[in-house]
Amino acid sequence: MPDDSPNAGEIHNAPLSDALSERYLAYALSTIMARSLPDVRDGLKPVHRRLVYAMHLLRLDPQSGFKKCARVVGDVIGKFHPHGEAAVYDAMVRLAQDFAARYPLVDGQGNFGNIDGDNAAAMRYTEARLTEVARALMDGIDEDAVDFRPNYDGEESEPTVLPAAFPNLLANGATGIAVGMATSIPPHNAGEVCAALLHLVRHPDCTPAALLKHMPGPDFPTGGVLVEPRENIAEAYATGRGGFRLRARWEVEKLKHGQWQIVVTEVPWQVQKARLIERIAQLMEEKKLPLLADIRDESSANVRLVLEPRNRTLDPAVMMETLFRATDLEVRISLNMNVLDAERTPRVMNLKEVLRAFLDHRHEVLQRRSRHRLAAIERRLEVLEGYLAVYLNLDEVIRIIREEDEPKPVLMRRFSLTDVQAEAVLNMRLRNLRKLDEMEIRKEHKSLSTERRNLRALLKDEAMRWSHIATEITDIRARFGEKTELGRRRTSLGTAPAVEVIQETALIEREPITIVCSQKGWLRAMKGHGIDPAALRFKEGDRLRFLIPCETTDRLALFATNGRFYSLRGDQLPGGRGDGQPVRLLLDMGNEDDIVALFVWREDQRFLLASEQGRGFIVKSEDIQAETRKGKQVLNLDASEEAKVCALVEGDMVATLGQNNKLLLFPLAEVPEMARGRGVILQKYKDGGLADLKTYKAVEGLSVRVGERNFVQSNLADWIGTRAQAGRLPWKGFPRSGRFG
Repeated sequence: MPDDSPNAGEIHNAPLSDALSERYLAYALSTIMARSLPDVRDGLKPVHRRLVYAMHLLRLDPQSGFKKCARVVGDVIGKFHPHGEAAVYDAMVRLAQDFAARYPLVDGQGNFGNIDGDNAAAMRYTEARLTEVARALMDGIDEDAVDFRPNYDGEESEPTVLPAAFPNLLANGATGIAVGMATSIPPHNAGEVCAALLHLVRHPDCTPAALLKHMPGPDFPTGGVLVEPRENIAEAYATGRGGFRLRARWEVEKLKHGQWQIVVTEVPWQVQKARLIERIAQLMEEKKLPLLADIRDESSANVRLVLEPRNRTLDPAVMMETLFRATDLEVRISLNMNVLDAERTPRVMNLKEVLRAFLDHRHEVLQRRSRHRLAAIERRLEVLEGYLAVYLNLDEVIRIIREEDEPKPVLMRRFSLTDVQAEAVLNMRLRNLRKLDEMEIRKEHKSLSTERRNLRALLKDEAMRWSHIATEITDIRARFGEKTELGRRRTSLGTAPAVEVIQETALIEREPITIVCSQKGWLRAMKGHGIDPAALRFKEGDRLRFLIPCETTDRLALFATNGRFYSLRGDQLPGGRGDGQPVRLLLDMGNEDDIVALFVWREDQRFLLASEQGRGFIVKSEDIQAETRKGKQVLNLDASEEAKVCALVEGDMVATLGQNNKLLLFPLAEVPEMARGRGVILQKYKDGGLADLKTYKAVEGLSVRVGERNFVQSNLADWIGTRAQAGRLPWKGFPRSGRFG
């Protein structure tokens, strides 16, 4: 069927870059404002706000009964949030988890998951209602406290922000990732946040540092110990960006006969206990936690992880430091207070700006609610005055209504009533006439007149409004603050104990091993030294290339034909049973890359690197350490060449041998020392390239391997020259292999 719309079939020419930019910007703004970043005023993202509002419409107050979560999710996606039901239910579950949310907004009944990482039951099985905290967020929602907007199909309306009598953004925190920006705000203690708000009301010009006296740091639902230095915490809140080190809470439990064990009673926030135990068990199996003998989970309703030491003579603090460094018993919680301000603009705020934005919102809510209440009082007083005007003449009112065809204008003329008053009199039921008591009317009129006078004074006096806001915050602090069970601070503020720094190698058992590397690049680690090469077995067509005795704590350096150095550790290699593992699976090497050299890394070593074109330089051992599987590029190469040699510097002279079988000797001092580059020309070739290279001591002569014997040549004057010369053919009897050994 053809499209009859007026713009059907029109094609607008536009540059592709402009069209893509426009559409990507629209997508980015939608993600930032309608999905990922919370509003600084109520601390909620749209999905959370819609969940709470939908439950409010369903009258799921704290005193009411529970309703199925499926009913709530259905209302949310049907009326306000046209997204997947799984995403909405996941958001709802998180609002109900007391180990995820510091002050849950949803009171859940049923299986809502646990700290081990188990998922919640399906929404058809679970039930929910709002908590007192959520009700505080909704306080005034029906009194014109905030603006409403049409929902996605225009049939319903939803609030753009909640009135938020509770400081939810800081109390519950928020996390989210948008396009090009993210937010990460940890939870805080509501009582401390209220104390900081009260201080800011009384001292509007105070500094963020002054606010930290009332609000010293985050307070996580799962407790733990905050060990971040105070100056770092102050800097984070002053800028809106930073981080906090959070550790598990532990204690030493004494046993019989001088034995002891560590009991962990609180794990860091957002760490799944089951995965934490699995990780510790894996590290124990890999022998990376030599101080730990066993771990047991004895948790019930409370967390209880038992850690048994390898030896009772160990220092518990040292043992825990090894665990903090290697596991998620210590985590880093980031702070990035990137939020939407009152104008819906994303920006990073510091602590004072966040608190100021909340207070300004509460100030606006107070004014709007006061004006709404004032208008309602004005309407009621007008009606009451009409009642008073006709109270003594009820018989006349009844006569007019019975006899007149249009009683309304007659009543207005007879008793000087307004249109609203006359309508109220006409709408009164006969049964209410007996309840019409002049004293009650005058009492209500007096009470409302007093309230109207107070509201008008409140709207005219800003100081009175801020005093009223301070009273509201004090009430919230009394309901959810430090003196309540929910508001009790759970996270302790401490410092990391000063214990001896433990090196990474101290976490690995020191055992002798032998690294076996085949010609095709298969690596394995065999226990012990003195391995007989003849007893080794390889895949068909493969053979031995390197046999390196070392220890499990040693670091290995591998130099490849791509000019990169890679780092390995002996304990990271597969065991001696079998053929081992290809080096390309252990490291991020290309299929065309091969091993040039493999050796045990030591401090204060120097290496002479060279490419097949005969260019090279000296590099120190500290400059070849690679931190990732991708390695570290040290020798730069052209697209058509490869790295050829990596020789340990053991003398003061350099011997180079070309593929043309010409030998050149020159002083090592002529080769520069560099951290990275192509190097200088070591030997010039007309045909071919570099075959081999080594260093030697001039006083000892050049040693070459002929067959099964080493031969030392001391009379070398005919081959000594300067760097970058072509060299001469070696003496008679030089090895025909084209290598020095």
